[in-house]
Amino acid sequence: MNIRVVVADDQDLVRTGLVMILGAQPDIEVVGEAADGLAALDLATKLRPDVLLVDIRMPGLDGVEVTRRLAGPDVTDPMAVVVITTFDLDEYVLGALRAGARGFLLKDAGPVLLVQAIHAAANGDALIAPNVTRRLLATFADQAPAVPVQPIDPLTEREEEVLALVARGRTNAEIATELFVGLSTVKYHVASLMTKLGARNRVEIAMWAYDTRRVRAS
Repeated sequence: MNIRVVVADDQDLVRTGLVMILGAQPDIEVVGEAADGLAALDLATKLRPDVLLVDIRMPGLDGVEVTRRLAGPDVTDPMAVVVITTFDLDEYVLGALRAGARGFLLKDAGPVLLVQAIHAAANGDALIAPNVTRRLLATFADQAPAVPVQPIDPLTEREEEVLALVARGRTNAEIATELFVGLSTVKYHVASLMTKLGARNRVEIAMWAYDTRRVRAS
């Protein structure tokens, strides 16, 4: 089954390029386009795509607010949102991820990373452009609360291992290879981490790992 995507960007040339890249993939179908935030919100609400790819700076509503309304903490059925931008600024990245985004990419990330981010979001994973991940998480750690949220149950030794690898941006397949376990085992531990930490996605797991200093930025 194809991954249904809505693309929202106020620059016609950029939006057309994104649509062409995604439309050339055999398992991705672009089902809608929007040129501003209000149109993106309306279109995504009506079409319920598997993934919304949204620019962070748009007229009407910015990408962060669109993300918050579709995937925020108070949304009962959150949508998978990937934010894409020209601006490599910490406040944009953190704002998007706190709003519920499952991915954050710069527009110069390239077609391969763009397609990977769409697949990751559709599969319930999250992908952040490697060139912003380390600094982003370091910034988040610096802003972490004095008393981090504690898990509802203690983490197992294996969950601690998976936690560290998720925080370093590893995919499920990479974690399975590194820990010599099956992919289903990794998915089980990631799901358990989400439950214990009250996290909605892998980005929030990573943030918690840095928040609690289980993993340190380097």
